[in-house]
Amino acid sequence: MSKPAASNAKTLAIGALIAIALVASGSTTIFAQDLHDLQLPLLPRSAEEAARIAKVTAPTQDFSEPEKFEQKPAGAATVRARDTADAFSDPSANIGLEGRMTFNLGNGLFTKPWVSSPSSTTASDGLGPIFNARACQLCHLKDGRGTPPNNPDEAAVSLFLRLSLPADHTAEAEAIEGWLSTQNDPVYGGQLQNFSLPGIPAEGQMTISYTDRPMTLAGGEVVTLRAPKYGISNPGYGPINPALMMSPRIAPQMIGLGLLEAIPAADILAGADPDDADGDGISGRPNIVMSAEFGVPMLGRFGHKAGMPTIREQSAGAFSGDMGLSTPLHPSGAGDCTTPQTACMAAPDGADPKDGLEVSADSLELVTFYSRNLGVPERRDMADAEVLHGKELFYSTGCIACHTPKFVTGRMDGDVAQSFQLIWPYTDLLLHDMGDGLADNRPEGRADGREWRTAPLWGIGLTGLVSGHTNYLHDGRARSLMEAILWHGGEAQAARDTVTNLPKSDRDALIRYLESL
Repeated sequence: MSKPAASNAKTLAIGALIAIALVASGSTTIFAQDLHDLQLPLLPRSAEEAARIAKVTAPTQDFSEPEKFEQKPAGAATVRARDTADAFSDPSANIGLEGRMTFNLGNGLFTKPWVSSPSSTTASDGLGPIFNARACQLCHLKDGRGTPPNNPDEAAVSLFLRLSLPADHTAEAEAIEGWLSTQNDPVYGGQLQNFSLPGIPAEGQMTISYTDRPMTLAGGEVVTLRAPKYGISNPGYGPINPALMMSPRIAPQMIGLGLLEAIPAADILAGADPDDADGDGISGRPNIVMSAEFGVPMLGRFGHKAGMPTIREQSAGAFSGDMGLSTPLHPSGAGDCTTPQTACMAAPDGADPKDGLEVSADSLELVTFYSRNLGVPERRDMADAEVLHGKELFYSTGCIACHTPKFVTGRMDGDVAQSFQLIWPYTDLLLHDMGDGLADNRPEGRADGREWRTAPLWGIGLTGLVSGHTNYLHDGRARSLMEAILWHGGEAQAARDTVTNLPKSDRDALIRYLESL
């Protein structure tokens, strides 16, 4: 039953490898990659096919009616729009009966709570010893966005702090030009775990305080932004290093991930303009990261700073860092425990005697298959006059310079749901300087402390329905789509200023368009 999961995981993960030998950033080589004997499964495009793709993905100039195929943002994988909280939980429409069965098995693993070891439920033990959540679903509730704490006394579950310290030089810097060297904190590791098993101290609690920042828009409308400040209280393993860099991360929505993974790397890299050669003020850059699975530099696509190259690696990282569970890619049963955390390191784990893992290779593949095939819902109200006007404003204000509307995924051998689909994710998957207001001042890979990956916008209008809130951005600080827009700075400053100066009726139309995605 898990054969399709394993087969597609290999196909798409290898397909995510950079498909060209050299990638140039102006006159500077970013990285080189030798594919050795790996067979790249993306079929080559003919000149005729490439021309057709360029035509169909070109930004429209006609806003009088919806574009052809716009109702299906995930192509044949698109699912019907549901008016319930399960709108993000349907499998891609084109995976077939066997695929649905595999999807359901993955869903069972994604939603099940893990318990500590030793336990009579040996298939579900191994949690911790320190962790952020007991189940994938607790962060990605209903497969949607995470929820920031509602008050200072509420423990964070789907929002946590990434941690690192500056480093002089790391091995990645030898392989990847432009790599910004950091290291995990030797005591607190790579992220703050605020829960732990009995008898083992948690690492501490994330604290958040907000400062109001009112902004007056054209026409006199006032929108109050809330600027967060993060800290750590009750540290369980000694004082916090004053040089510690912290970055809040909220769990993102899960839909359409397999389609993002299937976009040819060359198509994403073609949109990069790190030196702003065209002078439009937008200088998107790819994050290039070392693959834990393949041992070569790959294009980062997943995570708020594009720090992960594949869905499988993203899933394995979450099992280890968020729940303290070992996988083939992260075989330590202690998760993010560090050597000074002696009780944590000595705690029993739930490793299966057969493979020494808490999450087997088959289980990891099932969760990867599930994550790859969560369907993107159909568009709503796209022919509405106000929505069409909002779409025109989205294009004319420059939003599409980063939120690229369309791609065509790579063509692959076999019955792969993500193969050769026209998709509408509204992201270029590149890093952009978003200004001081959103800066976390913590590098990740080649991303500096002001850069973030462009977030996909498909499904964003269903956030309130699925997640029960309308909190956006990498840490949930924005309580509305307009607040999220107003936080944009850096490369997006000009577009944001244009929006703030629009008449209120135009701003309302822009929001209405976003809500239709």
